[in-house]
Amino acid sequence: MGTNWLATLDEEARGLVAAVDARDDARRLLEGTLDKAGYIHYLVQTFHYARWSTPILGEAGVRLRRLGRHPELAELLIQKGEEERGHERWLLSDLKNLGCSEAFVEAAARCPAVDAYTGWNFFTSRAGVPTAALGTAYVLEYLSQTRAGVWAERLRAAAAIPNIHKSVTFLRSHGALDGDHVAEMARIFAGLTEQEDQEAILFSARVARSVYPCIFREDGASGSPVVR
Repeated sequence: MGTNWLATLDEEARGLVAAVDARDDARRLLEGTLDKAGYIHYLVQTFHYARWSTPILGEAGVRLRRLGRHPELAELLIQKGEEERGHERWLLSDLKNLGCSEAFVEAAARCPAVDAYTGWNFFTSRAGVPTAALGTAYVLEYLSQTRAGVWAERLRAAAAIPNIHKSVTFLRSHGALDGDHVAEMARIFAGLTEQEDQEAILFSARVARSVYPCIFREDGASGSPVVR
């Protein structure tokens, strides 16, 4: 596959941003005009995948280390798992400030995209090629670097949602943090020459590009998350 696999990975990351921007609710996020129900839907679905980020990444790192492969990548996975620890609490805090109790969030139905996302990443972490989890991490952190901070500022500036200034902690924090993370991963990936790992990382990046945009409401439909 050669060194140009990194260029392909960046194409996947840019493709994820474009796919997200094409969703109605994500476009409204970028404009700052997303309605309260749509923003709650986005935060609830994000909670339901973000809560598993630490075990997915951590288990992938531990398994990679146990297999005796790529010690630097194993440590990166474990480190990234720890960096994600507790981020779901930011989401619960933002949702509380929007009037949603923790019980409501826990009971809200996961959309199929969240189940697909968590199912795929748990598979790669526990039984597939464990380095694949880094493909998901790379493109999502690229999205955060590119959009999360902008979304937070646009929502606050438009102030179309009551109490929004207290409800963008997750977005604001990820927008600030993930730029350095992307650069760090790119540096480490430059030394990765095994084709199996390159292909696994790229495949997971493609899965994320296909699945993640569907956590937004379909066609920007109105309504609150459905409780199970």
